Amino acid sequence: MKTLALFRHAKSDWSDARARDFDRPLNARGQRGAAAMGRFVREQGWTFEHIIASPAVRVAETIEVATKAYGRGFPVEWDRRIYLASSATLLDLLREVEGDPASVLMIGHNPGLEDLIFDLVPDDGTSPLRDIVEQKFPTATFALLEADIERWADLAEGSARLISLTRPRDLDPTLGPQLPD
Repeated sequence: MKTLALFRHAKSDWSDARARDFDRPLNARGQRGAAAMGRFVREQGWTFEHIIASPAVRVAETIEVATKAYGRGFPVEWDRRIYLASSATLLDLLREVEGDPASVLMIGHNPGLEDLIFDLVPDDGTSPLRDIVEQKFPTATFALLEADIERWADLAEGSARLISLTRPRDLDPTLGPQLPD
């Protein structure tokens, strides 16, 4: 059995129109969302043997804020291939994980992470959490999946169950969509 966590970066700042997409930092709401998710993961008692992340600024800042709220840092393997990757690329990266750790955390971007959930979790009506992802996989959302595999190289489409899905607004309603008055 393998555990895969997918963590989408927190809300980024769009105020500098000249900034490259890769270089966009978190905005204030994103910092609050990343901190809330870091505390939540700590409260669940979740730890991960291997962490792989996009090196984009907003991902690095999400990790920094979340691990501070978690209360400890973790070694991260930075992989540029995660930046704006397709589901197929993310699946290939997971199949390449060496040493077959029991748990992997991947931190990155949409639409790749969302599409990866769609590819790994069967669309057979048995996963209400998958149905929620079909509506939206917002920034700073944390998904936990399980796959009945011995090796990461065996991870295949339709081989996982989505066992937990937590959005920032589930932890703090002020982190949800900003609705007009």
